[in-house]
Amino acid sequence: MTFVVTENCIKCKYTDCVEVCPVDCFHEGPNFLVIDPEECIDCTLCEPECPAQAIFPEDDVPSGQEEYLPLNEELSRIWPVITKRQDPAPDAAEWDGKTDKLQYLER
Repeated sequence: MTFVVTENCIKCKYTDCVEVCPVDCFHEGPNFLVIDPEECIDCTLCEPECPAQAIFPEDDVPSGQEEYLPLNEELSRIWPVITKRQDPAPDAAEWDGKTDKLQYLER
């Protein structure tokens, strides 16, 4: 099993999760993070670190967000690895909890 970054990360992009990952499986895009399912070892360390509560085990991805499983896999192949915490998006608090954010995903 792997963990998956879902919708609430878009335009928030908190990076608290990347520092606890022992295998560096997070990849960074312009306004979203993804997890490489091939690298994730299911250690569970990242999930409680996410202030936006956007990380879920693949079997527990919220209904309607299943499309984030293949999206994490796809984007992890092209985006660079991130291992150090960075500041979140300047307006992250305003975007936290909003729905239908996939349209704002920057590739």
